[in-house]
Order: sequence, then C-alpha cells, then structure tokens
Amino acid sequence: QVQLVQSGGGLVQAGGSLRLSCAASGSIRGINDMAWYRQAPGKQLELVARITSASTTNYADSVKGRFTISRDNSKNTVYLQMDSLKPEDTAVYYCNAMIRRLVSFQYLEVWGQGTLVTVSS
Repeated sequence: QVQLVQSGGGLVQAGGSLRLSCAASGSIRGINDMAWYRQAPGKQLELVARITSASTTNYADSVKGRFTISRDNSKNTVYLQMDSLKPEDTAVYYCNAMIRRLVSFQYLEVWGQGTLVTVSS
C-alpha cells in the first residue's frame, strides 16, 4: 500500500510563514511529479505548485514569489514553504504524487489527507 502523509499547517497571521510537508511511504519504486493543491471554502480545487522528478517547478500566479515547492527524493518527501501569507491563502491544502509501485511498476496517483491553513487578517 502506498500513501502520502501530510504535516504542518495551522493558524498564522497575515504576512507570516508556514511550511507543509508530505511524505510518501509504502512499496515505492519511484515518484514522478509531486504537487500541492488547495481548496478554499466554496471554491474549486486549484493547483498551487508542481515539481517534477528533475525538480522543475511551476506555480499558480497567485503564489509566485511567495511560495516555494521543493522535494527530497531520498526521503520521498515534498515541501511547500509559504511566506508572506495572505487571508486569501486560507484553504485545505492537499499534496499529490504520481508514484510508481515497487512490484507492478504501475503508476498510481495518490493524495494526502489534507491540512487546513488559516491566515488571519
């Protein structure tokens, strides 16, 4: 079984910083793209940032220059450093990864459990 376990998040004042982590575990041969998504109350799920296995990154326009996605392949972990947070960043954040299973070699899209980030004004 393969899973993503998130940590971090919580309540922070506007202008503050938070760091989210997401670790993959299980029978893993490799991990391709890893990403962070978020869903604000009453809104659709949106892509926040993505990082490839070669560490190429892309960001939503709304977070460029404030958020940084990174990964540690030795730990099968992806991070999201969030700086200069704004109230509009309030959302449930989910990590996502395309994971190649150890035995079957099949790719599986896996989601983390979600973590709430609340930015107060």
